[in-house]
Amino acid sequence: MRPRALTTSAALVGTLALAGCSGGGTAQAPAADVAATPEFSGTLSILTKFAGDPLQPYFENLAAEYQKKHPGVKVELIQETDQSIKDKTKTLTASDALPDIFFTWSGNWAENFVRGGRAADLSQVIAPGTAWGKTFSESSLGAFAYDGKFYGIPLYNNGKFMGYNKAAFAKAGVAAPTSFEELVGNCEKLRAAGYEPIAFGNKDGWPALHYLQQLFAYTVPAATLQADFHPETAKLDDAGYLTALKQFKTLVDTCTDTGKGTNGVLYSSAQEKFADGKAAMYYQEVLEFDNATAEGKLDPADFGIFPLPVPQGAAGDTATIEGAPEGYLINAKSPRVPLAIDFMKFVTGVENATVLSAPPYGQPSTVIGAVTEKTSSKAVFEGIGLVNKAPRLAGWLDTVTVPEVADAWLAGGEALISGGSTPEKVLESVRQASAAAK
Repeated sequence: MRPRALTTSAALVGTLALAGCSGGGTAQAPAADVAATPEFSGTLSILTKFAGDPLQPYFENLAAEYQKKHPGVKVELIQETDQSIKDKTKTLTASDALPDIFFTWSGNWAENFVRGGRAADLSQVIAPGTAWGKTFSESSLGAFAYDGKFYGIPLYNNGKFMGYNKAAFAKAGVAAPTSFEELVGNCEKLRAAGYEPIAFGNKDGWPALHYLQQLFAYTVPAATLQADFHPETAKLDDAGYLTALKQFKTLVDTCTDTGKGTNGVLYSSAQEKFADGKAAMYYQEVLEFDNATAEGKLDPADFGIFPLPVPQGAAGDTATIEGAPEGYLINAKSPRVPLAIDFMKFVTGVENATVLSAPPYGQPSTVIGAVTEKTSSKAVFEGIGLVNKAPRLAGWLDTVTVPEVADAWLAGGEALISGGSTPEKVLESVRQASAAAK
């Protein structure tokens, strides 16, 4: 559910550079008194990623409540979808019209705004140990920290898991797999029972990268993987990369409906096929869990999850789970920084954070105490518990590295699915992209 249009990410870097922001260092952002008392007047603009059902009412309700509390303030919402927000962000950045508050992914995407001087340094009010900072998990705050400073407001946490239909598994006579090889082996039985084993739509490119990043975390040593995300230290010569690419190709060929052209299928179509009971599994994020049982035929009691199983002989960190928090930045150039901070404190108060974590939203807040067995669905509570217990999170492959390398991975994933390339050629193309980005 977290698509990242990689060519847009690359264009964003260029846009920031053209706007006078250096990509090689951190531009000096205008100093803002983040601890100042806000003036409760004027218009506060916010770019969200909550357009469409079931998320859209969340910020609309918050805006209405905040305006009622502060009649002199008008909250202007710009609500975009997972896909549209990247182009919208690029357009607003190019025209130097970023709103007071705007959505961000962690990793390279957020770092572009920090380096470009577009993100206000919030360390004084949100760093761990501050009154506001204490309300968040430290790992979620750290995801938006750069050079020891804290810029982002983490709204919700996220992780990737295989969702499965317990009734379909029972009909096929299989159990939740404990190894990657067992997962692949179960697919023939699930297909014989009348199900597409794994619903998979890769039209937007990023779903393939989610599989690859989790497999890379399993097959490549953690320190090596981290170094390879950065062109200046990348070698991309560990044998685990080829192993993971081959494993992904095996899964696609064995467990998904490639006959209909996976690269031409939307991720939402795959999600619907799983929710309607036509597919036995769908690799999804915690943020999607409540969608799976909201309007489809899948009974919540039949919805189960498990991490993508670890391949035999894996040489990486087998306890790593793919995931990352997502949040918001405050425009360093905004004349309303204190007001923007006050609004986000309102948004991340425990009451509103609890509402966000509960159905129908199901977005597990990073606010401590917001996700409980009573307030969240069973699956969301279980999933976010596994995310919080994981010793390490593997960030999304297309946001942890530079856009040029992310684009190469995107093209490589699509080529593997279509049969247009081999694992060896894909890895070589990524190495070339990384070398060129140094």
